[in-house]
Amino acid sequence: MTGTAGAVRPVGYDVVCVGESMALLTPDPPRPLRAGGAMRLDVAGAESNVAMNLARLGLRVAWCSRVGADPLGELVTTRIGAAGVDVSLVEVDPTASTGVFFKDPGPHGTNVHYYRRGSAAAAMDRGVWGARSLLGSRLVHLTGITAALSEPCADLVMHTLTERPISGALCSFDVNYRPALWPVRTAGPRLARLAGHADIVLVGLDEAAILWGARNADEVRELLPGPRTLVVKDGGVGVTSYSPAGTVVEPAPAVEVVEPVGAGDAFAAGYLFGVVRGLPEEVRLRLGHLVAGSALRVVGDIGDLPPAAELVRAAQRVRSDTEV
Repeated sequence: MTGTAGAVRPVGYDVVCVGESMALLTPDPPRPLRAGGAMRLDVAGAESNVAMNLARLGLRVAWCSRVGADPLGELVTTRIGAAGVDVSLVEVDPTASTGVFFKDPGPHGTNVHYYRRGSAAAAMDRGVWGARSLLGSRLVHLTGITAALSEPCADLVMHTLTERPISGALCSFDVNYRPALWPVRTAGPRLARLAGHADIVLVGLDEAAILWGARNADEVRELLPGPRTLVVKDGGVGVTSYSPAGTVVEPAPAVEVVEPVGAGDAFAAGYLFGVVRGLPEEVRLRLGHLVAGSALRVVGDIGDLPPAAELVRAAQRVRSDTEV
């Protein structure tokens, strides 16, 4: 039996994000986990990162998920809701716990350790689309992380992309490959199949190289011809978009990187904000870079953003080869 985290309001959303968010523990100050000591408790999840950034840009956003009936579930839901995201569709499961993960900083980068097996979110299924408040929503955002959590979650993602339970909504899919969740031999073909059914696909060139052996953006497009729009991100180099507008290449601006975690989700949010606003493809890509830059400059997944109108003006007038 499940409860709900709040009352359902009959609205259509600009964007609906579906996926797991977890409690995040990080050594404070940064040091290897094996050293012990004080930790900072926070909240993180790819889809909710996108949702929070979009809400801060003024869009009407809902996050659909499941959490445990525990303090960490309350923390997750409260923190995401405080960012302006509607969490009324989040189910509270009294029989399973909220997932947890740890950051493990080291001299050669940060490793991540997940404790999410059997979490409440792993029981998500296509039933999330039963709420009438979702009718009329404009865009649904999913990631490959959800598809790796469990068979019901994988079915949820495939059902959403193929059956389109929200009539008329675009479906975006961020590949978001996580090696800790499933091996390449399983993830490669499944993620390619899911991506083939989406309207908009975002993927890192590094991911595409691991999953499918792609060496450049053009090879990724050859491997994924199905999506109407394909956005291939190449870290600090730039991004290439294949869409009805043609092939658009937008170099990445120079950014002083504090921590890269969360930048991919931030890029997705900036880009999807441009999609919802109906902005030209090159402006969408620049918005992605600008929002990603906000995440790169901070420790944590969510950075400070200027008002949406100011961000759009910057994306319309500033070339990406200029530092912002």
